[in-house]
Amino acid sequence: MTATAEHDDAFMRRALELAEKYRGRTSPNPIVGCVIVDDHNSILAEGAHRALGAPHAEVEALAKLGGNARGATMYVTLEPCTHHGRTPPCAPAVVASGVSRVVVGTEDPVAGHGGGMAILRQAGIAVDRALVAECDASNRPFLTWAKHGRAAFTLKAAISLDGKIATVRGQSRWITGEAARADVHHLRDTHDAVLVGIGTVLADDPQLTARLPDARDPIRIVVDSGLRIPATAKLVTGTGPRTIVATTDMAERAAEQVLVAAGVEVWRFAPANGQVPLEQLAAQLGKEGITSVLVEGGGQVHASFLQSGLADELVIYVAPKVLGGPAPSWVGGAGVPNLAAAYGFRFAGEVVRFGDDLRIRAVRRT
Repeated sequence: MTATAEHDDAFMRRALELAEKYRGRTSPNPIVGCVIVDDHNSILAEGAHRALGAPHAEVEALAKLGGNARGATMYVTLEPCTHHGRTPPCAPAVVASGVSRVVVGTEDPVAGHGGGMAILRQAGIAVDRALVAECDASNRPFLTWAKHGRAAFTLKAAISLDGKIATVRGQSRWITGEAARADVHHLRDTHDAVLVGIGTVLADDPQLTARLPDARDPIRIVVDSGLRIPATAKLVTGTGPRTIVATTDMAERAAEQVLVAAGVEVWRFAPANGQVPLEQLAAQLGKEGITSVLVEGGGQVHASFLQSGLADELVIYVAPKVLGGPAPSWVGGAGVPNLAAAYGFRFAGEVVRFGDDLRIRAVRRT
């Protein structure tokens, strides 16, 4: 006897919780959680993929049982792999454990890595699926990278009720409260990189760090077509992870040499309408194994990502304030000519309250 299907969703949700603990730690690999259950629906062991090169979730869970899970049911958020990379493949270990049933969330899309479910079935193991949409959503950056060879982008903004990011005089600190701002630091911690435009650097001189206990600072990316970033900017002079400045071939070489001497990476691209081609930047980030990027740009940067079709997710913090007037909005640019041309998203997850503010999430319609 094995765990019954009526409990599948509950155990898969637990596997998703385990995976979520290590978001931002496994790139370019996915986050994965695993739960092994006996025929009385009691949990025998749990595991998660904790870091790049660390044991996969199934292997970690099985190790707690000495590799023997005979007759049990395994719940895993991603199909057991068949590829020998930094670690041995998981599917053979799952077969050898003696499990009777495996419940899978996401199918592995990487060429040469998939086929785990087929191997399990060939070994006589029952294979079912549960919470497929939820598991796919949890690994959106990995799936985007695996399928399209680029990073996935989350656009973040803190706005008033009328969609403004600053007053008519440019005051933006602070539209939202302390609790919402702390959640932004959590977002930085769980993304591989954070991206801003040169306008944000010139106006705010940010550090773009994740200022929370035990947080991991993301890679910093600046889109700067003319290489105007000052050599005195905190992103240039400060300590921390990599700083990448994406620029164009129009930028002066002398300015590049100053930045490189300070430890900054300068990526040059052939300009597209005088700007950094975001599609090429996204692909280069993917080649570097950077799969998730939090975009904290101003209105023009956000507009550029929307126009390029690269805005995969939106995280919007809304404060109960109205600013009015011709103050800047979180999306600039020329705008769309009609409603039929609007950028389409759907709300995802719950609306979460942080003090007086709300956080709204939306993902791009596909």
